Amino acid sequence: MKRGLVILTAAALAAAAAWAAPPTYQYAGMWGSYGGGNGQFFKLGGVAVAPNGNVYVTDWGIDRVQYFTPSGTYLGQWYCYEADNVDVSPSGNVYVNDTYGDVIRYFTPTGSFLGSWGGPGTGNGQFDAPMNVAVAANGNVYVVEMDNGRVQYFTSSGSFLGKWGSWGTGQGEFSYPVAIAVASTGSVYVLDSGNYRVQYFTSSGSFLGMWGKMGENPGEFDDPTGIDVAASGIVFVANCYNHRIDYFSSTGSLLGIIGSEGSGEGEFELPSDVALSPSDIRVYVTDYLNIRVQYFDDTITGVVPASLGRVKALFR
Repeated sequence: MKRGLVILTAAALAAAAAWAAPPTYQYAGMWGSYGGGNGQFFKLGGVAVAPNGNVYVTDWGIDRVQYFTPSGTYLGQWYCYEADNVDVSPSGNVYVNDTYGDVIRYFTPTGSFLGSWGGPGTGNGQFDAPMNVAVAANGNVYVVEMDNGRVQYFTSSGSFLGKWGSWGTGQGEFSYPVAIAVASTGSVYVLDSGNYRVQYFTSSGSFLGMWGKMGENPGEFDDPTGIDVAASGIVFVANCYNHRIDYFSSTGSLLGIIGSEGSGEGEFELPSDVALSPSDIRVYVTDYLNIRVQYFDDTITGVVPASLGRVKALFR
């Protein structure tokens, strides 16, 4: 009896160790080609995943947002002028930034227009090249501005709440910030592209930490363009000119890499954005020059519950 308990304990520990290991991702599928038809793209922008798993992709070359099932089956689209990047709120509303028009627009999940705010300038609620938008769990909307070198945040309907940042290389300063994401904890991650780093802050902008430098080695950046944070806290960066996705712990320890340069399955030519499914099991990447969306599935976390189930069954 004791020996059996030792064996089961070892099995349980092995399962727990697998659960604690960083996830690894395997190519699982793709969709898209060049053109103006359903499921085709001219110039890929951003990607975001709704709470129900549907995937939203912007095509700024043809001024539209398309949305798909989790495996890429076309569901619908709508016109959105200069649709650059995109995020989806917990309620399912879709927020899109217009970088050239200095405007944020938002829509229902199927594209009915709900409202907009912004306009060119440096004042509160005004923008100069708003490059990316991110929606927090409480519905607040964060916008990162490349030319104003700052972050502003708003209520879900665009009422100004606060801002932080300025041009520079110090903590809380930015050089060409291009992307933003909000963790489930409320921490805000900003891709400070010109400084080749990620900075992260409290929900109101107090500096928490940063990591990164220019280079080609794992964990180093060359023109990073997209960022997302999994519910688990893992931070994913579209490392554009390194042609890969790097992913890190919430404080910047490198956990792994997805992809390499090329046009084959699981390869990229200038990946421009990255997004996580609600379950954290699937990673979506807009593969800009290959004109497609690719997705990758977690090969570790996804199988652990079955292993734990077998342990419990044996114990009974």
